[in-house]
Amino acid sequence: MDEGTDHRGHHRYTLIGTEHGHPLGVCSVVEGLFTDPGPATYELFGWVPDASGPHGWIGSRVWLVPDDDALDAWCLDDAAVVEHSSRAESLVLTGVDDCMGPPEGHRGAVRVHDGSRWLGSCREFARILRSERPLPSLVLRGLAPADELRALLARGTRRARDLDEVLLEIRDDRGELLAAPTLWASVEAWRPSAHGADLIDLDLARHHTLVPEHAEPVWERWFAGPPDTLNAWAGLDTRLREAWFDLVRHRACIRRHSDRPAGHAYELDGRHATEEQGLYLALGEAVNGPGGYFGGNLQALHECLGGTFGYSRPATLLWRDAAMARTHLSHALSPDGQPYDFLTEVLDVLADGGMHVTLA
Repeated sequence: MDEGTDHRGHHRYTLIGTEHGHPLGVCSVVEGLFTDPGPATYELFGWVPDASGPHGWIGSRVWLVPDDDALDAWCLDDAAVVEHSSRAESLVLTGVDDCMGPPEGHRGAVRVHDGSRWLGSCREFARILRSERPLPSLVLRGLAPADELRALLARGTRRARDLDEVLLEIRDDRGELLAAPTLWASVEAWRPSAHGADLIDLDLARHHTLVPEHAEPVWERWFAGPPDTLNAWAGLDTRLREAWFDLVRHRACIRRHSDRPAGHAYELDGRHATEEQGLYLALGEAVNGPGGYFGGNLQALHECLGGTFGYSRPATLLWRDAAMARTHLSHALSPDGQPYDFLTEVLDVLADGGMHVTLA
C-alpha cells in the first residue's frame, strides 16, 4: 500500500480515461500497485551447467536458444532458479515470457544465456502450466470520483463497469508526475470510504502487473522526489538497477527536455558501468543530470542522439574509468548466442550521432 499527499495538497494518484482524457478521480492511497507478475515456469531436463551454473535470481533477461537454427530464441524476463536437482539432472526456471514465447511445438534441446555468458544447456524442456489465478484487485481508497465516474457507477450495468483503457498517473511528494502506466480495468466493487465523506473505495480488476514487487523499495525512494545527486543507483544490485531504470524511462517519456547547444562537453562517470543497465544509467546522467535518461538500448540511444533528449550534435564526451566497461561489457551475446562487443557497438552509435568520445 502507498499513501501520499504532499504539503501542497497534491494527490498521489489520478485515474484518467484515455478515450476523452478526462480525470475519473483522485486519491492518495492505492493497494495492489506492487504485485507478483505471475512468472512462467520451465523444467529443463538433462541440465548441464556451464562453469558453476546458475543459482537464485539470474538475470533481467535470460535467453533460451533452440538447437534448431531455423527457430528463434525467446526471452524470460526477471528469471530465477527455483529448484536444481542433481539426482534428476533437471533445473526448474521461472521468468516472465516475452511476447514470442517458445517456438510452437518445440520441446527439444536449448542452451541458456544471460546476455553475457552461457549458463548451461538441456536436452529437453517442458513448460509447467500453473492454475490461472487472477491478479489481486487494484484498490483506490478514498477516491474522489469525478462526475463521469459517478454516472458510470450509477448505471450499474456490466458495460458501465468496463473502464477499458485507463491511465494511472502517479506523482511524487512534490507533485511532479513520476509515471503514468496504462491498464485495462473493470470495476469489481465500490463502497463508501472511511477516508472521508463523499469518497469511495474503488476495486478494479486488471489483467497485468503495474509494478513488480521487488521494485517497491526503488519506487519508495522516488516517491520522495527524483534524485538530486549522481549515482544514487550505484549501490543497487542488477535487479534493482533495472527497476530504477524503468522509472528513469517512465519519467523521460512524460517530460520535455531542453537540448543543450552544439559543442557541449559532457562527462560520464564510468565507475559503476558493470552491466548494460548501469551503462545507460551513467550515460543518461552524463547528458541530463541526476535521474536523467539517454537511451536504454542501441536503437533508443540512436533516437536520443537525434535531438529532443537534451543533446545537440556535435559534442564531446569524456568517459572516465572506461576500463570498467571494457572489462564487463566488451564480451556480450546476442539473443541467438552470437558473441559481439557491446561497448564497441555503443561507441559506434555515439560516433554516428556526432558524439566524440574520449576514453579515460
